[in-house]
Amino acid sequence: MSLQIRPSTFADSPALAELLRAAQARRAASAPELKRLVGQLREHPVRPHFHELLAEDRGRLVGHLMVYQNVGRFHPGHYDVEIAVHPDAQGRGLGRRLAQEAQAHLSALNPEKLLSGTYEHHERGLAFLAQQGFTERFRYFDNVLDLRTWEAERWPVPALGGGLRLLTLADLIAGQGEEAAWRAFHAAFAEARQDAPSEEPPAPTLYEVFRQRAQAPGYSPQSVFLAVTGGGEVVAVTELKTDPQDAALMHIGLTGTRRAWRRRGLALALKLAGMHWAQASGARHIKTGNATSNAAILAINGRLGFRPERVRVEFARTL
Repeated sequence: MSLQIRPSTFADSPALAELLRAAQARRAASAPELKRLVGQLREHPVRPHFHELLAEDRGRLVGHLMVYQNVGRFHPGHYDVEIAVHPDAQGRGLGRRLAQEAQAHLSALNPEKLLSGTYEHHERGLAFLAQQGFTERFRYFDNVLDLRTWEAERWPVPALGGGLRLLTLADLIAGQGEEAAWRAFHAAFAEARQDAPSEEPPAPTLYEVFRQRAQAPGYSPQSVFLAVTGGGEVVAVTELKTDPQDAALMHIGLTGTRRAWRRRGLALALKLAGMHWAQASGARHIKTGNATSNAAILAINGRLGFRPERVRVEFARTL
């Protein structure tokens, strides 16, 4: 192997996306999405650390290393480490070489904790993380619903009750205006997200960053469903986004309810509204990610017809 390790550039995004898909290191990797994610890290108000290297073998991209601070769970002493090796280059020590590069870079940062992850079926990746001193801390399911066989008539969207209206974000924008609608949406999203199960406590959802999701590939105000009071307060949310690689696949993001409005079936009603909309729009599948510890939502998704596809295993190493 004639190896060259160098910093990445935006021009590498198409080849890097291909590598990540081959290595199954990241879901739905695409060049535009990678550019957007890196741009968000570099421009985020908390100024997270970001370091990225690529490994080439005779001009072909075969390895990737990223050391960064996750803005969704930001902590000044915590760093995420992602290493991906193309299947054709695995078993030749490249993963260990990239891990050494990561260790050399981190030595100047004095980290308190490192976080990483891989998929349950990726035995080589699991063994590698164990060898590097990481221990398992958390698991997520990729749950998938086949809309081609989903019997929508069995699952009508229930009335919200309590004077609430079921609106899309597009409806709310039409009624309140762009800025007011996004502010109301953000307030509900930020509160609901604080209670979502995760390995690390979520960081506050900054409005200026939240607002940027409107530019994300596949994101549309027509596929964001909200429960709204007569006074215009958003009390529950669910988001759907079209997959950048597959127009027939949709992803469900956060589904949640503000604390004072829970246990009224609002999250289920919104999720059903989104599922009906996705099926009517011609989507064939819906994916959502759930923590394996979230028994309540897993039970609901199981009744709705979602089936586990693969499990993401999160690891941590305390220094």
